[in-house]
Amino acid sequence: MSDDHTHVQEFFGARAAGWDGRFPDDGPAYTAAVAHMRLRAGDRVLDAGCGTGRALPPLRAAVGGTGVVVGADLTPAMLEAAVRAGRGGEGQLLLTDVTALPLRTESLDAVFAAGLVAHLPNPAENLRELARVVRPGGTLALFHPIGRAALAARQGRQLTPDDLRAEHNLGPLLAASGWDMNSYADEDARFLALAVRRG
Repeated sequence: MSDDHTHVQEFFGARAAGWDGRFPDDGPAYTAAVAHMRLRAGDRVLDAGCGTGRALPPLRAAVGGTGVVVGADLTPAMLEAAVRAGRGGEGQLLLTDVTALPLRTESLDAVFAAGLVAHLPNPAENLRELARVVRPGGTLALFHPIGRAALAARQGRQLTPDDLRAEHNLGPLLAASGWDMNSYADEDARFLALAVRRG
C-alpha cells in the first residue's frame, strides 16, 4: 500500500504503454467478472482505478447505450493508454483520485475495482468513499484476473495472514466500510469478491 500518489503515478506511468501486452489473455476474465455483477441496462457504473480500461468494454456491454460508464484513474499515462487501445469511447474517463471522487453521493449503481485494494492508502476509509457514491443495494466487485497465491508467486513473495484480500480480513474490512460481502472466490484463474452497499 502507498499513500504517496507520486509513487503510484510513477510506478504505473512507467508501465502504462506496455501494460496490456504483459497480460494479453485477461480479457475473458474481466468479462466473466463483470457478468457476475448482474448489471442491467441503464445502470451507472464506475471502474475505480481503471488503468488501461480493460473492464470498460464489458461494463459498457452490460449497461447498454442508456447506461453510464465512468473510468477513473490517478495516472494520466494509463488513461492515455486506454484511449490508444480504443476504449475511450466505452465510457467517460476521469483523471482523479478514487479516494476522493468528484461524484455525487449515491449516484451510481455499482463499482468495479480491478487490483485496486492493494494500492489504497487507507483501505477502510477509501472503501467507505466508494460506498458513498453507490446507492443502497448497489454492488462492489473487487477483482483480479489471477488469484492471491498466483499473484504472490508472480511477484516473488509469500502470502501472509495479514493479506488484505484474505477472506478473513476482507469481510470485516468491507463491513466496516458500509459493504456486506456476499461472494468470495480466490482461485488460480481469478480473485473476485462481491459486496452489496448496506442501506
